[in-house]
Amino acid sequence: MEADWEVEIGGAAAVIEAEWPGFIDLRNDPERVHELEEVAGFAPLGKLLRALNAPASPVWTAKCDVWEAELGELCCYVDLLPVIGRVFAEWAEAEKFCRAVVDRLAAKPDLDSGPETTADLVIRAAVAGQLEGFGVTAYLSAGPAAKADAEKALGTAMDALADAVLLVEPRAGDGSKLQ
Repeated sequence: MEADWEVEIGGAAAVIEAEWPGFIDLRNDPERVHELEEVAGFAPLGKLLRALNAPASPVWTAKCDVWEAELGELCCYVDLLPVIGRVFAEWAEAEKFCRAVVDRLAAKPDLDSGPETTADLVIRAAVAGQLEGFGVTAYLSAGPAAKADAEKALGTAMDALADAVLLVEPRAGDGSKLQ
């Protein structure tokens, strides 16, 4: 699996708006994952969301989507925010998180078979209620390949992302300065 991270902050860069109208708090009510139409269209996304919002996870999720791109590539994104502090107070904290996840993903040899898979973690400005800071959008893709092969590869990449994130230890100092 090819894995990398980057920073997109300022100007016209996207902002993670965590508690948007229609937001479902899967950390506090994981059974509601089945209400998400994205999960109805791709079941492995539900497994990923349950793992990322589990009590042992250092993050919670705000938004997600799955889509088929040109040439048979299957893609998804999930917005991630830290449990401690609800947002990363400094982009450097998000960077440490991204580096740890990317290192774990790049070390997974079992992802090298089948369609090409990629993970791109993007640090963005984030707003969670009254808190402002930073979050991470995780983009995963698989393909180009036949749809069944791309679906299987993306599901495997989702499992790898969940495993990598669950191994990241929360750091003292993570959290918003506004608390």
